[in-house]
Amino acid sequence: MTMNAILMLGPALLTIIVLFGGGLVLGILQGMGYQFSSGLSQLTSAHFVSILLDPDFFWSLLLSLYVSITSTTIAAVISVPLALFFSSIAHRNRMVQFVFQIPLTVPHVVIAVAVIFMMSPSGMISRAMGSLGMISNPSAFPLWINDTWGIGIITAYVWKEVPFITLMIVSVLLHTGKAYMDVGRTLKAGRVQRFLYITLPMIFPSLGAACLIVFAYTFGAFEIPFLLGRTHPILLPVWAYKNYSDVDLFARPEGIATGIIIAVVVIVSIILSGLLARYARNTAGIGRT
Repeated sequence: MTMNAILMLGPALLTIIVLFGGGLVLGILQGMGYQFSSGLSQLTSAHFVSILLDPDFFWSLLLSLYVSITSTTIAAVISVPLALFFSSIAHRNRMVQFVFQIPLTVPHVVIAVAVIFMMSPSGMISRAMGSLGMISNPSAFPLWINDTWGIGIITAYVWKEVPFITLMIVSVLLHTGKAYMDVGRTLKAGRVQRFLYITLPMIFPSLGAACLIVFAYTFGAFEIPFLLGRTHPILLPVWAYKNYSDVDLFARPEGIATGIIIAVVVIVSIILSGLLARYARNTAGIGRT
């Protein structure tokens, strides 16, 4: 990085370091029991140990991993064929791709409310099934909101994240895919062979980077699990919020400690995503040369 680049990025980097780094340091101190307003100044790891040994924390961690991994996997499986389709028509109809980008601008809270209106026992799907005679009354509709398997949460995440993953793959296919596919056709490779040996290896770094970003967000997001999740067990972000907002100030360090654990997982995921994205850019650069 040149000196000019450092000077131009300096103010933004300084702001990020101060706000994020300072908040992270303060969170670690509070997670270790330091609360100036309460007169607590002794640092201890007891709060981290307490939550790690709590059986409810273990189940919340498993539930968070299950929801994040499942929603990310489903979104990836749906996004790959969509990306192939959009990349094939991108040169003919750009309006379809523009319309597909609209969900990216919709807040997650709006998606959660839409899922409630559609999938709750009194929602649109239940009423439509009742009108068609498929169910006798709303109570016969399966529970998809606040359910054991987190179907409502996963649906909201998949709905929101499929466009993001799809567009990342489309950008790779449009910039580097056509030349490789032409080579495959020249060598008489079939459609399945081209996908397995050309397309999939080519999009894998970008797909992996996008999936890690989605995993990081779904693992640390609060609003959708809070609106669509059960009261027990709860996902880790909701666990952290409830402990932090507890009337007992001595429960606050455990909430902050949970938030620090979530932050560590998210930071690791983002770092891995950055490494995969860099590898994807280097691979694309080699392909263009």
